[in-house]
Parts: sequence; C-alpha cells; structure tokens
Amino acid sequence: MTDAVVAYEEKPRDKWVCEYPAQVALTGTQIWWTVEVNAAFAQLEEGYENALRDYYKKQVHQLNFLISLLIGELTKQQRQKIMTICTIDVHARDVVSKLISQKVDSASAFAWQSQLRHR
Repeated sequence: MTDAVVAYEEKPRDKWVCEYPAQVALTGTQIWWTVEVNAAFAQLEEGYENALRDYYKKQVHQLNFLISLLIGELTKQQRQKIMTICTIDVHARDVVSKLISQKVDSASAFAWQSQLRHR
C-alpha cells in the first residue's frame, strides 16, 4: 500500500489507477484527496486566495479523464473500479465545492474536519 501511495505523485493518475488493485486504488485516492485539500488550505493560509478553486478545477479535470477511460476498452473489473472511483471523486468534488461556497479557509474548520471521520 505504501508503494502505491508514493507512486500516486510520480505517475499520471489514469495509469496509477489501472496499475493497482481496486482496494489499494480506492484507499490511495482518499489519502491523496485528504493530502491535497489540506495542502490547498495551507496555501490559503499563506495568502493564495484561489487555492481551493484551483484544486476544484483539478478535481473536475481528473473526473473528466476517468470518464473518458470508461468510454474505452476495459475489463469488467477495471470498469467497476473506475466507476467506483468516479463516484467517490464526485463526492469529494462536491465537498470541495461546498467548502468554497461556505468560504471555509482553514483545515481546522468543522466543515472540513467532519469529512475526515471514519466512515
């Protein structure tokens, strides 16, 4: 699992998703979502006002790319894995959108902290 999490930064996401088993890919995407949102909050605190908006744009791009993968040739397992990641990514995108609309500007805000609980 550790190798997969490290590799996420080093490889294009579409290749990374296809390279690892579903459970590893699903867990890794959630870990990186948390890391990236926290990084956006750190940028906000440093004065970069568009940090969450830029991350939201990245999320939309990632979703669009996964959707384009679904159009292509995939095994049943690959398709199911990518569809599941898309579903989770849509939720993550909606959370970030809500953080933006509520003008949340800190990783310690309840609106963000409530997303980090164990599901």
